Amino acid sequence: MTGLLTPDELSGLTPAEHCPHATPIPTQPVSSDEYLPAPQNEKQRQVEARMLAMADELGTRRGLDRRRFFQTASGMAAAFVAMNEVYGGVFDATPAEAATPDAADARAASLKDQFIMDMHTHFLRDDTRLLGFVAMRESVGRTGWNKQLSGKEQTIADLKFDNYKKEMFLDSDTKIALISSAPSEIREDWFLTNAQMAQARARVNREAGSQRLLAHAIFTPGRPGWLEELDAAIALKPDSMKGYTVGDNTHKDLARYPWRMDDEKVAYRGYEKMLKAGIRNVCVHKGLFPPSTEARFPNLTAYAGVDDVGQAAKDWPQLNFIIYHSAYRHVGGDPAVALAEFEKTGRIAWTSDLADIPAKYGVKNVYGDLGQLFAMTLVAQPKVCAALMGILLRGLGTDRVTWGTDALWTGSPQWQIEGLRRLEIPEDMRRRHGFAPLGAADGPVKTAIFADNNARLYGIDKPKAAMAIAGDRYAMAKRDYDKAGANPSNLRYGYVNPARSG
Repeated sequence: MTGLLTPDELSGLTPAEHCPHATPIPTQPVSSDEYLPAPQNEKQRQVEARMLAMADELGTRRGLDRRRFFQTASGMAAAFVAMNEVYGGVFDATPAEAATPDAADARAASLKDQFIMDMHTHFLRDDTRLLGFVAMRESVGRTGWNKQLSGKEQTIADLKFDNYKKEMFLDSDTKIALISSAPSEIREDWFLTNAQMAQARARVNREAGSQRLLAHAIFTPGRPGWLEELDAAIALKPDSMKGYTVGDNTHKDLARYPWRMDDEKVAYRGYEKMLKAGIRNVCVHKGLFPPSTEARFPNLTAYAGVDDVGQAAKDWPQLNFIIYHSAYRHVGGDPAVALAEFEKTGRIAWTSDLADIPAKYGVKNVYGDLGQLFAMTLVAQPKVCAALMGILLRGLGTDRVTWGTDALWTGSPQWQIEGLRRLEIPEDMRRRHGFAPLGAADGPVKTAIFADNNARLYGIDKPKAAMAIAGDRYAMAKRDYDKAGANPSNLRYGYVNPARSG
């Protein structure tokens, strides 16, 4: 999506939507073209092989092929059973649930009305120039890897508005979402403009007949005219603001205006305007800066970490600073590196630094959004995912960890929802590091993460919102969709690395 990979790097990748097996959860890292995805490792190959074997065995009993089995509740359960068999007992999933459709369906039905607020989602504007996905699909057709693509015009419709509505509100249990964007020095390369986000919010809520979509507005400290642009953004009445401290995250080679959250002469002028306008939530992209990215853009490393968060939070207690991806650094790298770091030190860069801020600065207005932290580690190394959750909840508190999936880049967020519902921190890890258990899918910890914390931040009355949503047009469409036999694509949109890793 961002054009940061070289042509040689791209030539070695495969579009994720053309992986041969549409499994309920990914079996290897999927990336945008912001960073080079790690190849599938041996454990991930074992998980994939076990998923396929279970689909053949259990699906055949029901007269289902692999694809259809993987679209069922039993197929989702089977995916987590396979993960447990390879990584150890990290997920609440049993072979009986995978083998018994009634049990799997009953569990899914019992949770389908769970209130979930996903405050970190994306789609691309209709006139986007970010056509990396299209170019990759066309190259696959030219080389004959997928002959169905040969001689056929390719599009990126799967990353646009109509598919966004399907995958967010029909293919997942998400009730309310927030649409986000990313800025660029090239104005045409913003994912969505601030006005387009506001328009999408109005369209979805009008179509649904209830409040289903909230919207960011992007702010860009330091750019010429940025304060005037901020005034225009505030006039759109955004539900929160979002910024990228590295500046242009889409074209990092053009990032001339990186900024610090604690810059009194620049960023603080923006905070003053936001607060005066009644906007209290400031979302900031942090992390996702692996060694490969640092090697290419060493000048931006100092802006990608969180050493500027604490002082800003202390100076502006009236604002809530929501750190996207919880500043996890290792996305795009080998998950074994993060696991080794944690096993040696009990810390994981830069998420542990974020979790230290409340105690270090005496603040209660710093939040950790999950985003790619959860999406990538759940697949790459579930024990890292469990460790990161333990670190965040211990440091920030149960009431300051928020749900966001970064969908649609990794497809419908339902697999991530199921991941958190089923995830548990292993007992030995809890004892050693003083982590509390995550508990039941609908228990207090996961309920806080899925909805309560975001509802409090965004002023959503959950009971009233749930009642309105249950009777709106999207809810009726979802009931009809499920009754007809839900047809989730299980696709992810981005790139995978077909190389083999040990």
